[in-house]
Amino acid sequence: MQPGQKKIFRFLGNWAINTLAVAVAVELLQPHIAYERWSDLLFASLLLGLLNAFVRPILLLLALPLLIFTLGLFTLVINALLLYFVGVLLAPHFQVNSFGFAFLGALIISIVSIALNAMTGNARVTIRRGPGRPPPPPKKDDDDVIDV
Repeated sequence: MQPGQKKIFRFLGNWAINTLAVAVAVELLQPHIAYERWSDLLFASLLLGLLNAFVRPILLLLALPLLIFTLGLFTLVINALLLYFVGVLLAPHFQVNSFGFAFLGALIISIVSIALNAMTGNARVTIRRGPGRPPPPPKKDDDDVIDV
């Protein structure tokens, strides 16, 4: 498979996972987050993915002191802001009633997407270890020590 095809398949897989996660959030928060047609849901999840790719890093950089102070929990507020913004942009077709329900929706979307990424093998978990101890020097057999 060509590198360009891998990128397209990765994008489509991430979009499908994101769409399914948004659909679960909409189903759980039915009257407060709603869409009219499936195409509206697909477009909302595409727009949310684009905002996550381009706007979210800027917001994370601007909110860095809050992220450090809250140990990263402020990320949920940023995700909720983006979901609420998608509801504002697609107002008649995809609706988010309030910021509180956007927060709950962002929490549900995060949990479902983490679970789906773990199940499909798309999860990017890395464990980095610091440099290890240097190996001990090799023992010499020709020491000038006399054992008694």
